[in-house]
Amino acid sequence: MELKVYNIKGSETGRTVNLEDSIFAIEPNDHAIYLDCKQYMANNRQGTHKSKERSENAHSTRKLKRQKGTGGARSGDLKSPVFVGGGRIFGPKPRDYRFKLNIKLKRLARRSALSYKVVDNALTVIEDFSFDAPKTKQMVEVLNNLKLSDKKSLFVVENQNNFVSLSARNIPNVKIVNASNLNTYDIIDAANLVVCEAGLNEINRILASK
Repeated sequence: MELKVYNIKGSETGRTVNLEDSIFAIEPNDHAIYLDCKQYMANNRQGTHKSKERSENAHSTRKLKRQKGTGGARSGDLKSPVFVGGGRIFGPKPRDYRFKLNIKLKRLARRSALSYKVVDNALTVIEDFSFDAPKTKQMVEVLNNLKLSDKKSLFVVENQNNFVSLSARNIPNVKIVNASNLNTYDIIDAANLVVCEAGLNEINRILASK
């Protein structure tokens, strides 16, 4: 499969690139995408949630009323979970949500996500580019030239140019990542995927059949 290569002015360069069928034209595996995205979100959770249980609440331990003869249920102190301000029963405790997935499954998930982008015509290949200084205006012009100003876009480069990253930092719905850090969640989350030629070569190297 071949795609046209564009420059940052939005014009065709007259060149094309060949997309590896083993990466960009496979039968997508939805379950692999689900697991990889689930792992990405789980790994980003802080897991610092905590509520106080009965033994951790700072209330007086005096007995609220006599044990018998009131006509109601017996009660102890204010730490009881049945009272407002009491301890919580089986409340959340700090925990680690991270879990592992096989490397081959994660590669399959990325291939599947990339294949979906090709099917949806949401993959654009552009020439490698860089900026001489951090200029948000320049990045906005690139988006306008590529007709992506109103879309959530993910730019994939081989090595991040610091000026390019700084230029895109204040633009909503624009993210720039190295090809080596490309993950399934970012691919699926973006409406359009913009891949630089060098970034495409790096994707081919990483996701080539092994």
